[in-house]
Amino acid sequence: MTILKINKLAVKDGNFAELEKRFAQRKHSVDQEPGFEGFELLRPTGEGQEHYFVITRWADEESFQAWAAKRSPRDPNTTVSRAEGTLSFEVVDLPEIEESGY
Repeated sequence: MTILKINKLAVKDGNFAELEKRFAQRKHSVDQEPGFEGFELLRPTGEGQEHYFVITRWADEESFQAWAAKRSPRDPNTTVSRAEGTLSFEVVDLPEIEESGY
């Protein structure tokens, strides 16, 4: 079952362009990981919104955990964002049901 991981990133000092540049430079770095299905970087658009969200799709929790275990922590002195939590979801595979007129 596909799972989603959504990471909330606070961007330091409005470094939005730099954050996007860094994601662009490594956007295919996870492509070959077993179970990885894709990712999206969401840019804030509302007034006063300063958080980006990174959505990754994985075939299952085990694939995500295997990838996460291999990651090295980033040096906080060189990052332009700070992680503020991760949300986890399963994608619900809805069955086909005949409409019964509600």
